[in-house]
Amino acid sequence: MMRTASKIILAIVTAVPIFSTASAAELVMFEQAGCEWCARFDQEIAPIYPKTAEGQRAPLRRVNMDEPFPPDLAFIQVERLTPLFVMIDNGREIGRIRGYPGDDSFWGLLGVLIRKLDDGAARGELHDLVPRPLHVNG
Repeated sequence: MMRTASKIILAIVTAVPIFSTASAAELVMFEQAGCEWCARFDQEIAPIYPKTAEGQRAPLRRVNMDEPFPPDLAFIQVERLTPLFVMIDNGREIGRIRGYPGDDSFWGLLGVLIRKLDDGAARGELHDLVPRPLHVNG
């Protein structure tokens, strides 16, 4: 009898999906019509983003700046610069990436945001990740 109960419990435990304690993080992309850098992001990153570990950890949510602002994002201070990527978690901003700096730089900056998200070090703080322009002497 005990063996049967143990087998039943084991079957239930293995059949029920284990829910991660990971939070409901999102990478919110603010965009607008005619944004050249948004279009470049769409070509270089958007098709593969959901398939990446980063995309699984913080799914991409797109917000069109030309439409009414979603009420659940009212805590985000939005800028007119697009694209603007804001990493959020449980109603808090973890950090942001202003503009689209190209695919290599984007993944590096996103990696910093993911580490902050996973470390929990940035909860409740605002951190801007701004690609720095290259200065050419001449």
